[in-house]
Amino acid sequence: MKILITGGAGFIGSHVADVCIDAGHKVVIIDDLSSGSIENVNQKAKFVKMDIRDEKIRECFMQEKFDVIIHHAAQMDVRKSVEDPKFDASVNILGTINLLENCKEYGVKKFIFASTGGAIYGEQDYFPADEAHPVRPLSPYGIAKLSVEKYLFYYEAVYKLKYVSLRYANVYGPRQNPHGEAGVVAIFSNKMLADQQPIINGNGKQTRDYTYVGDVVRANMFALEHEKYDIFNVGTGIESDVNTIFKFIKQFAKSDCKELHGPAKMGEQQRSVLDHTHIKKIFGWQSTVTLEKGIELTVQYFRNKIKK
Repeated sequence: MKILITGGAGFIGSHVADVCIDAGHKVVIIDDLSSGSIENVNQKAKFVKMDIRDEKIRECFMQEKFDVIIHHAAQMDVRKSVEDPKFDASVNILGTINLLENCKEYGVKKFIFASTGGAIYGEQDYFPADEAHPVRPLSPYGIAKLSVEKYLFYYEAVYKLKYVSLRYANVYGPRQNPHGEAGVVAIFSNKMLADQQPIINGNGKQTRDYTYVGDVVRANMFALEHEKYDIFNVGTGIESDVNTIFKFIKQFAKSDCKELHGPAKMGEQQRSVLDHTHIKKIFGWQSTVTLEKGIELTVQYFRNKIKK
């Protein structure tokens, strides 16, 4: 297949691109490099530096004749979405509609969307949350992701564009940006290895469903073969708090930093964990990398990067 991966120079997208290429698919990557890195781009992929909102993207669709789009390009900073909801919507909603219109125009068969679990469900009524959980996004970022899922339903119903929406838990692993708002594993790993003091927000008991990037990539590969439109949670079903994350990273980074706590972040979600029963039933997918092992691999990645 010929696959377009948007955001393919970024954290998750670049890992997906690598595995697609290893599987024998032809891959084109579109990324504006606003948060991704050219270092992440697989040399066997064709790379196009472009914003997904750019009307010139149609030329790429016209020339390449894609079979599938795997859409990871996004404005992914929740706090930035709160500060500037107009910009968030322009990238995450209008940018995606630009892609979908070209899919319609140039006969793309399938659209795989990197959505979000925690930001869509909001404060949960029950734990873990399955796909039937009420959706109450508390940020423009979450609202945008949910809006795109509604657009996908529309394009499938009217134009027969097959889609799979993957609602990710908190993905972590090698190549994650340690300088952004998201990704406590990357941020803490980078700081400890640089002999800097990380600060835990609040009491550190807020929980997330930390899912290793390699497991998330496997979910994308299953979605590539799925014949029906569907929505899947992609998570471990296990809650882990920030204090536990801190201790694992400290262990593998061989750091002697103290466990320091700062003020809690206003409006921060306290608990988030996803039920993966649906994706397990359909594909047999479940996470295979434990939190301890995943953090060990991530710390080793950042250690090697610092050595370079």
